Amino acid sequence: MELPVFAALVLIVAGVWSLVVWPQFLRRVMKDPRARDAAGKATKFLTVHVVLVSISMVLGAATAVIGIMGLFG
Repeated sequence: MELPVFAALVLIVAGVWSLVVWPQFLRRVMKDPRARDAAGKATKFLTVHVVLVSISMVLGAATAVIGIMGLFG
């Protein structure tokens, strides 16, 4: 894969950003009182955010990998 160095670096930074920011967000969501009901079960609030964070992290990892492949490949 051939990418300009600048584009590859932007992809790497964007991917790393996602991998750093989203777990912090999930930690805050899990501490939120809306995350669990009175019985301690996960609510839809938590489920939706876990799915959002999971997808975002997979896309972030893929973005970083594409950037690395573009930089070195």
